[in-house]
Amino acid sequence: MSVMDGLKTSDYYFDLPKELIAQDPLEDRSASRLLVMNRQTGETSHHIFKEICSFLKPGDCLVLNNTRVIPARLLGTKEDTGAAVEILLLKRLENDVWETLVKPGKKLRPGAKVVFGDGRLRAEIKEVQEDGNRLVQFFYEGIWEEVLDSLGEMPLPPYITHKLQDKNRYQTVYAKFDGSAAAPTAGLHFTQELLQKVQEMGVDIAYVTLHVGLGTFRPVKVDNVLEHHMHTEAYQVTKEAADKINRAKENGHRVICVGTTSCRTVESAADENGHMEACSGNTDIFIYPGYRFKVMDGLITNFHLPESTLVMLVSAFAGRDHVLSAYEEAVREKYRFFSFGDAMFIG
Repeated sequence: MSVMDGLKTSDYYFDLPKELIAQDPLEDRSASRLLVMNRQTGETSHHIFKEICSFLKPGDCLVLNNTRVIPARLLGTKEDTGAAVEILLLKRLENDVWETLVKPGKKLRPGAKVVFGDGRLRAEIKEVQEDGNRLVQFFYEGIWEEVLDSLGEMPLPPYITHKLQDKNRYQTVYAKFDGSAAAPTAGLHFTQELLQKVQEMGVDIAYVTLHVGLGTFRPVKVDNVLEHHMHTEAYQVTKEAADKINRAKENGHRVICVGTTSCRTVESAADENGHMEACSGNTDIFIYPGYRFKVMDGLITNFHLPESTLVMLVSAFAGRDHVLSAYEEAVREKYRFFSFGDAMFIG
């Protein structure tokens, strides 16, 4: 059986020279480049991110994801042998037990004990789950967030090999609620000054929360897009955010999502008619071509990995041919790609 056009993973492949993967954030967040694309015509133009205001209109509603990345990468040693180990926090369960990824897995069987820093934090492996993830119990004195802040490192994606000099640069300036294993990177381009400018021109800002999981970097390993198993992430929409989004829609204004995570949140939370209510839950929404958008009218997003679910989402919104041709242009123009890279505005 042939897979329909646009439903083969390889339909989302493009060639990306390694040197275009941004390894470090720019000194000025808003100095990134901005490729603007009309999703109807595919027409593109080149700008600087701080010019984003020229593409926004009074009455528009900008949706931002205010999740905060936790420094989830812990480097420690095995108590008995002193061997180096790494634990990556995925999900907080109760009583200081976390679901984690560990390496090397062979050395960390149930009962193994790990020490971090000067012993302020200790851990014991409780059980191994079916997928190989470990349930780990942590022991410490004081406040968990403070202990983690002093010992943990940012869980940068695997394609970033440089060490991050300043933890805050993998955090949006409006990050508020702890819980992400990865930053909602489209938001990294905004400074407080730029957000203020956006508000002063009459654009409403709605904050939603989606805690980004590591699954966001998981490549699609199946040939048929429909067989991909999407990861689940927790989200929350407040009444204030829902009201702002509904008001923009009712008055004929646009809802512009900053990042694929904001998009997945509003599309998960809305009813069939695109109406929003305050809500929270888990979503494993997978948006690929053929999807009918209920809320989003515009998208600010970075440049994503070839064959990723994120390129599929952007293609669902703007058309695969338009997106791949804009990506080819971005490669020719030497745009910077991925988390610390440049941005696109699609409207």
